[in-house]
Amino acid sequence: MLIQIPKITVTVSEHYVMIMFQRFLATFNKRTFPRPFSSVSNIKSVYHNVKKYPNKAAIIDQTGTYTFSNIFIEAQVLSDKITQKVNGKLGEKVLFLCPNDASYVITVWAIWMSGQIAVPLSPLHPEPLLEYYINDTRSKLIIATTEYKKSLKKLAEKTQSNFYALDKDLLDRARENGNCLLNNTDSLVKSEEALILYTSGTTGKPKGVVITHKNIITQLDSLIQSWKWTCNDSVLHTLPLNHVHGTISALFCPLYAGASVVMLPKFHAPTVCDYLLNKSITVFLAVPTIYSKLIDEFQAKYDPNKVREVLRKNIRLMVSGSAPLPDTLFVKWLEISGHRLLERYGMTEIGMCLSNEYDENEREPGFVGLPLPSVSVALSDQETGQILLTCTNLNGKIEVEGAQGDVTGELLVKGDSVFKEYYNKPEETSREFTKDDNWFKTGDIAQYVADKNKFRLLGRKSADIIKSRGYKISALQIETILLEHDNVKECAVLGVNDPIYGEKIVAVIALANPNSELGLEELKQWAKGKMPHYWIPQTIKIVDQLPRNYMGKVNKNELKRTL
Repeated sequence: MLIQIPKITVTVSEHYVMIMFQRFLATFNKRTFPRPFSSVSNIKSVYHNVKKYPNKAAIIDQTGTYTFSNIFIEAQVLSDKITQKVNGKLGEKVLFLCPNDASYVITVWAIWMSGQIAVPLSPLHPEPLLEYYINDTRSKLIIATTEYKKSLKKLAEKTQSNFYALDKDLLDRARENGNCLLNNTDSLVKSEEALILYTSGTTGKPKGVVITHKNIITQLDSLIQSWKWTCNDSVLHTLPLNHVHGTISALFCPLYAGASVVMLPKFHAPTVCDYLLNKSITVFLAVPTIYSKLIDEFQAKYDPNKVREVLRKNIRLMVSGSAPLPDTLFVKWLEISGHRLLERYGMTEIGMCLSNEYDENEREPGFVGLPLPSVSVALSDQETGQILLTCTNLNGKIEVEGAQGDVTGELLVKGDSVFKEYYNKPEETSREFTKDDNWFKTGDIAQYVADKNKFRLLGRKSADIIKSRGYKISALQIETILLEHDNVKECAVLGVNDPIYGEKIVAVIALANPNSELGLEELKQWAKGKMPHYWIPQTIKIVDQLPRNYMGKVNKNELKRTL
């Protein structure tokens, strides 16, 4: 038997020598490392460029600085442990909860190296929601760092899942790793599916969006081309790591380009202002709510001339997404920072889809631009479903076909960035695509403005999806929880336009005891622990009864007019 060992160039440490020796023994004894590559081994991986930048800083967080090889080597070690935990199988769903630091990247890379599907969780989610995710994915393994060990281990026992706690020395070991130059990092892609990200739907229960490695790489290549990412960039990361904006756009994309990611534990306006002004940041991605809070902070504590001078000099790109950007906020940010925000459009199921021009002079408030490379969009009649207009980006060339002049309709999307399916929900998956041409129906109403050759968004087709603080939130989920309150007879949850949050969450409630009272603060206190904080209504209105149509369905459009 001939064992071929790939050529590896290393700068060694004692820890690295031990790792390689253990792996040689495992290979010799025919254990689970390495495993046969699947038919998807020719797909590029998100760690494709590790071999180009082994000594370059990949992640800078509150615990230290980690090079690409630091993270890559530690991820390989963890991938072996994951493989053992799932008995050498491929394609298992691995749920994990890590803080916003290098441990997140190590864990998700390790999950992929072992051939599994990563399902990131959020510390903001209450226990019932986490349990739902575990049961819905039929997860065989849950991974958590020390600070989340207690709650996740309890859920693992309750759901009969394996549990693995990342030890507290994980990051210390990672920083001590040597430098590893693998000739074929892409060979470590062993399964088609990469991620399951949960998104709210009109059914009232979150749906697991299955995203493939090909979906991710398509998005990364597209964003690097359009937004001109390079290895010289340094991006400030303050976003949640359980949805597409925080994971693919703001984390995987810069790492894929060889750039450095400065990760903060969470958004904190004073800290972000300090980093933007003093830490050599070149790219910043955020949601409108964050930009609004940064404006308040800059105006209250900083010299406006200095802010504008430094941000214009150091930062090349500032992006807003996940919620509509109010025109007034666009103008205010331009005044204080000198930057015309690049607004783009995307969602969990399709990734980034539309984007304004990289050239700042071409950006206008209220518009989301044109399709990114390899993306096709269409507008369909809201009543008949007839395709009215198509627009495709073919290697940077935009082709528009269909009706002349301005066109309004539901936005449809096609391309290799579009997700595979809703996990274990074939009927819902089928329902979200057109039958004839397999366009994904976004549920958003958009308009193509002919004289500007750009798209703009007009709003949601469904009143049951609220976009607030950069999150897409199901009104039905909130209603379900509110109905558990002893004094809530019936309720309707709505999104009302708000200059700071995008949409403010309003609960219209009919009380079980009409002679009693229910105040906003009382409801907020009751809701804590039952739903994420960004689901909790910011306003309530008490009514005698909810308006309903002849089918008994609450008329939310009529309710909105009364608010």
